[in-house]
Amino acid sequence: MASRSNSFCNFSESSYDYYTDNEQPGDPNPDRADPLTRNNSLNGLLGFTFGSKKMRKKKPFYQARAALLLAFFVLVFLGMNWWMISRIQNSGRAATPRVEFKFLKDNASTLSVREELVKLGKGRKPQKTIYARLLAKAAHALAEGQRKAEPKDLWAEPYFVASTWQPCAEHRDWLPSEGRNGYIIVTANGGINQQRVAICNIVAVARLLDATLVLPKFLYSSVWKDVSQFGDIYQEEHFIDYLKPDIRIVRELPLELQSLDLETIGSLVTDADVVKEAKPSFYKKHILPILHKNRVVHFLGFGNRLASDPLPLQVQRLRCRCNFHALKFVPKIEEAGALLVRRMRQNVTRLGPLDRHLVGSFSKSLMKGERNRGEKVARYLALHLRFEIDMVAHSLCEYGGGEEERNELEAYREIHFPALVELKKTKELPSPADLKAEGLCPLMPEETVLMLAALGFNRQTRIYLAGANIYGGNSRLASLTTLYPNLVTKENLLSSSEIEPFKNFSSQLAALDFIVCSAADVFAMTDSGSQFSSLVSGFRVYYGGGKMATIRPNKRRLAGIFVKNNTIDWRTFEQRVRKAVRQTKRVFSRPVGRSVYRYPRCKECMCNT
Repeated sequence: MASRSNSFCNFSESSYDYYTDNEQPGDPNPDRADPLTRNNSLNGLLGFTFGSKKMRKKKPFYQARAALLLAFFVLVFLGMNWWMISRIQNSGRAATPRVEFKFLKDNASTLSVREELVKLGKGRKPQKTIYARLLAKAAHALAEGQRKAEPKDLWAEPYFVASTWQPCAEHRDWLPSEGRNGYIIVTANGGINQQRVAICNIVAVARLLDATLVLPKFLYSSVWKDVSQFGDIYQEEHFIDYLKPDIRIVRELPLELQSLDLETIGSLVTDADVVKEAKPSFYKKHILPILHKNRVVHFLGFGNRLASDPLPLQVQRLRCRCNFHALKFVPKIEEAGALLVRRMRQNVTRLGPLDRHLVGSFSKSLMKGERNRGEKVARYLALHLRFEIDMVAHSLCEYGGGEEERNELEAYREIHFPALVELKKTKELPSPADLKAEGLCPLMPEETVLMLAALGFNRQTRIYLAGANIYGGNSRLASLTTLYPNLVTKENLLSSSEIEPFKNFSSQLAALDFIVCSAADVFAMTDSGSQFSSLVSGFRVYYGGGKMATIRPNKRRLAGIFVKNNTIDWRTFEQRVRKAVRQTKRVFSRPVGRSVYRYPRCKECMCNT
């Protein structure tokens, strides 16, 4: 019996060595097992030897039955692996795994992942992937990983120094501004993230110019198609009262100024009139005289029109105070956000470091639930997959779709990015391969799932997918949803009646994503340049106490790893990805010229204890 057991072990290790952690990075061909060892091991398992003139004596019945049971389990394991690989290779026919995961027993309206992805997709043809080989290895690694513990620092920030930074933007060292120089109106453009930055920048400008700020308004965008205004997203009273020690804020212009034609009198200031990243001196030289003359200035757009540096310390701190303290979501959004977080944690009683700051009084609801389950059960990862068609088209990269994909993206550019099309005609731009090597292409869903698997997240990991309208639809997401079946969106977690108040309001839906991503145990972004990801990661740094892990992939480093997808073995791939991601987790103070909303670790926003 002992000899038979040893033979079985030899058979397993020789045939499937490249699916385990015993694989050596230097192995030139880890996929190949020694055929002689494999045959001898199989012969030992079955109880006879080829080439001998005599068969071995028959073993007792219980030994034969044990061998048959072992062989059965091997076949089951092989079958499961084959099923997982076939799901990836036939992504067009099945976008999600058959096994559905429901977070709540009492949430009968929870949709399946398949139904949601069908809504996100547009019936596109199956996507071919250049990563079939690595995805197959990832599938085997995840199957093997169910019996292994995850890396110990996977769900935590690895550096203790991160916990030495604490919020202190609430410290004030000045008297309130009386706003005597006139009134500032701002109509911010873009989505909720661009608008949030514009609001805090205009608050700083109002203080610089000793002006009164009229409650901000939002410009309707044909892209976002959202009519939401400030009061539909943020608490107006809290915003006005909290910033009262800093600037004067009113709900509307005085009656005598409301009838003025601001464009005619020269008080309408567009983004074309203000240089990007303008310094305080620009506003004092060009805007303050308009205020003195007309008593009112209307900024239209105001996208990235205030520099990060140089700025007086207290004014910089005011920007932080606005972003991290003054902007609170309205109760409707807080309540739905708390519900989403609670369901992602599977109704387990646990209060996260950011919960109170994200959902206010509704954080109390997160303390209602089951108390007999461990913290590990309630963990979840939030993923912002920045792979919408606008991002994909503007990048000028290629994503494995061949000529059909190139034609489709070029047609999109001609409509939405005509200046980029003209630039391509007049100037020689870097090739898609060069852009990829420089880390200028967004991570594809296939690359994202490979990164998560290499980092060590097991197959049972619950993943919240932020955003929508992924380019390529359900077939593009097939590898992600196949290897990680416990993936959901807000549309999965909320019933039709619960999500109805937010439909057709993209900014309010984005606010829900902001709450769930900020509260997640781990937040993973795929594009560090994304405004949404920057604001979420900054919020986690400011309130997280050094405990909220964030994955910020260095796409340039990852590109150098992915380019070897046809030759690299899985163990080496794991090691290189983990090293590349760990390097981005180093703790440092805000670099000069970088946003305080993304990098709040600076003396203006946080205190290093």
